[in-house]
Amino acid sequence: MAELGLNEHHQNEVINYMRFARSKRGLRLKTVDSCFQDLKDSRLVDETFTVDEVTEMLDGLQVVVHGEVESELINTTHTNVLLLRQLFFQAEKWHLKLQTDISELENRELLEQVAEFEKSEFKSSNKHALRNGQRGQMAANTESIKPKLAPLNEGGSAELLNKEISRLNEENEKLKARLKTIETQATSALDEKVKLERTLKELQKIQGDYKVPHNTQEINNLEKTVAALKSDFERTLNDSTANKKSLEEDLVSTKHNLLKVQEQLDMAEKELERKFQQTAAYRNMKDILTKKNDQIKDLRKQLLKYEPED
Repeated sequence: MAELGLNEHHQNEVINYMRFARSKRGLRLKTVDSCFQDLKDSRLVDETFTVDEVTEMLDGLQVVVHGEVESELINTTHTNVLLLRQLFFQAEKWHLKLQTDISELENRELLEQVAEFEKSEFKSSNKHALRNGQRGQMAANTESIKPKLAPLNEGGSAELLNKEISRLNEENEKLKARLKTIETQATSALDEKVKLERTLKELQKIQGDYKVPHNTQEINNLEKTVAALKSDFERTLNDSTANKKSLEEDLVSTKHNLLKVQEQLDMAEKELERKFQQTAAYRNMKDILTKKNDQIKDLRKQLLKYEPED
């Protein structure tokens, strides 16, 4: 199979676009064929025609075919611009600057290489589809395990916002776990403080009851030890309170960031939907469907003239 020198992911993207272009091209060719068929059905009803009549029919056909071909060329150009726009948007999000070489678009060797690639790729695809049609249920199983192409938009703002939301959620869970641990430590410190205060009161009571001179030095040492323990406990409690306050502030800030990112994601989705409704491809497809519906109505009216009544 012919290759384009791209990696597997990018080559699959090219194949996906070529499949889209082939579908559009097939629809336009059917439209051109219908122009000729309409001329045959509506004008070629006599056995002989004058030169003026033939010239008039060909001029009318030329106008219709010219309009169809021009519309398709314009639509193809606009479609290619939209494709380049997607690629440039993805590059700008990573602060990249892409460059194009217009002269390469007329490189006959490369054009032939692309034509050979399209021929070999879709030829093998047609054989595979025919084989699947003959095997029945095996085709459904094969299709179910076939990897699907990821849309271009997945690599854009939506994916980045989803990753940022996941990261913030993970950080939020970590902060909650740390806060719970510090609350447990603070509770234990408060219990220890109560025990120390109770012990201090008991020592003070003992000091008041016993005034023996040889125990004075021992009591003073005990008081110093208790004061040191109390000071160390208060310092530990203050540090725990400061850590708890800092974690609460971090948790509030993280929640605000999460809500902000979610709001940006909703706005980005709405903006993408609105821009899609305004694209030339959407309007062209709507015009084509309207025109086809009018042609079908005209054909039905013409058929009713020649169809015998029951």
